[in-house]
Amino acid sequence: MAEVSVTINGRVYRMACDPGQEDHLARLGRELDQRIAQLRESFGEIGDTRLAAMAAIMVADELAELKRRLRSSDQEIQSLKDARERAAQRNEESEHALADILEETAERIERLAQGLNSGPNGSVALG
Repeated sequence: MAEVSVTINGRVYRMACDPGQEDHLARLGRELDQRIAQLRESFGEIGDTRLAAMAAIMVADELAELKRRLRSSDQEIQSLKDARERAAQRNEESEHALADILEETAERIERLAQGLNSGPNGSVALG
């Protein structure tokens, strides 16, 4: 287990993290420290606990909004996948219908050609 010293609101905290996560944890600590500094600037000295609670609520609010947007994006992606699947099905049906029409047309052309090549009473026209 790795350890990182994080300074939040003027206090140093030693925190454990998985190896390789030290920079990430330090960055999170700096972001939280900046939020608390912004709150202190906006509201003045209102107590460390209250500042920490307000910062935590702000982070929780952002997380809730991101989760809502993620769910909305997931729903939109699923809707687009469904629409793509329906379009592919319609395309396949259209291709089958077109193939049937082409086959029927080819058969008609063949019958016409046979009719043109045979003379009256079944004789074959040579020319």
